[in-house]
Amino acid sequence: MTALRLTWVQPEDLLGHELHQARQDGREPSVIAARWRAAGGPPAPLRAGASPHRVSRYLRQLAEDLLDELADLPSALRDDEPTDLGRIKALCPNWPTRPTEPRRPTEATRPPEPTHPTGAPAPTVRSHPAQPASTRPAGARATFPAPATYARRLEAAWLGRAAGCLLGKPVEKLPLHAIRQLAAVTGNWPLSTWFTARGVPAELLTAHPWNRRSAPTSLAENIDGMPEDDDLNYPLLNLLLLTRHGRDFTTADVAGLWLDELPAGRTFTAERVAYRNLLTGIEPPHTARHRNPFREWIGALIRADVHGWTNPGDPAAAAEQAHRDATLTHTANGVYAAMFVAATIAEAATGTHDVHQCLRTGLTVVPPDSRLARAINHALRLTAGTEDFDTIVDELHATYADHHWVHALPNTALLTAALTHADGDYTASICRAVSGGWDTDSNGATAGSIAGLLTGHPDALPDRWTAPLKNRLATSIADFNGVGFDTLAHLTLRETPHP
Repeated sequence: MTALRLTWVQPEDLLGHELHQARQDGREPSVIAARWRAAGGPPAPLRAGASPHRVSRYLRQLAEDLLDELADLPSALRDDEPTDLGRIKALCPNWPTRPTEPRRPTEATRPPEPTHPTGAPAPTVRSHPAQPASTRPAGARATFPAPATYARRLEAAWLGRAAGCLLGKPVEKLPLHAIRQLAAVTGNWPLSTWFTARGVPAELLTAHPWNRRSAPTSLAENIDGMPEDDDLNYPLLNLLLLTRHGRDFTTADVAGLWLDELPAGRTFTAERVAYRNLLTGIEPPHTARHRNPFREWIGALIRADVHGWTNPGDPAAAAEQAHRDATLTHTANGVYAAMFVAATIAEAATGTHDVHQCLRTGLTVVPPDSRLARAINHALRLTAGTEDFDTIVDELHATYADHHWVHALPNTALLTAALTHADGDYTASICRAVSGGWDTDSNGATAGSIAGLLTGHPDALPDRWTAPLKNRLATSIADFNGVGFDTLAHLTLRETPHP
């Protein structure tokens, strides 16, 4: 009988990751690590979510005890890397000025209800009550395009996110050299279009097989609409979050929505641990810390887009929304990564800034002495001084060789480098992000969202990226399955303040 191996939650698997996390966030875990090794405890799985073999009941109990001991170790980085929003703001000298607020969308001012591409009503969303405008510090009024114009910009962002994600799906989890070989053998290096199995030698695929779940839906020869992916599920959830709870949602609202609408099997890493914690009665923000070694990984970053899309010209509001979302599952640099992306997108959403200005704005919401700020600045320096992108990627991989392939630091650095080096070009942005390895589908998705938004219109995206999507998204979230990206753009516009 085959034993069930649950990914991302087994204590014996979590402990190895927590030992890595402790070393990276300024704790000293050597004594605890020695106890685990002496007892015969296994190392953390390198790429999979679970180790291949069952351990003894003693080792599992020991892992639980050691996880709790690790949580009590003091961190030398605590003052430079807080999770509390007030303390984050206090460390950011250039925190964005809040613009005077456009009128909030109400039932009387929202755009008309869109329809599902099949002709049926669009996915059901429960509208929150109209809310009065909040009091904000004086500032310049946000630059906001006409709603019809912004709807097309949002459609480009949704499409851009989907295509970038899809490009990265078949090579997710593969090492960098394998990605390069699989593309080069088909004449697709530097990467410029979809991966394909046609012409790939059998021995290469044996050594480096495509991602098992994605290969049937994500290679050039079999793409038929956008398949389900967590990088698209979370934007759908955050769209539901705004429609049901409004812009003043709480972290508890995020938790409740997940329990209502997000299948547990569609969660991974920090999100799965937080989901488990909720089911055991642990409340936010403790859900982010309790036996959660993935709290500085990329999961919160991939949830940030809607917070930026619905706050055009207001990166501070976008970052604050992203913070309330992220702290369900993440702490410190995992939270900053989400805030960075949300603020970058909010700046890009106006259509009045280039990608370089948008990234600089994103950096203003990241504590300057944090590891994430250093990673972003390192990427910017590399990109400014190096013409060959492969050289930049090699340097990043050398710098972050001790980080997991899903960790927020290397992935945010790569995302920054890809967007900067591409100079706003959509194809170059997603191809550089994916070709750099690590979390390929997530990096492709976020790069595609930002670059797509900057194009301003879905017709500005090359047809080879958008046509295979067939304006159709598969998902297990609520009743969104089969929804079109044009419909999603209109639903997003309804949750966006506008004059």
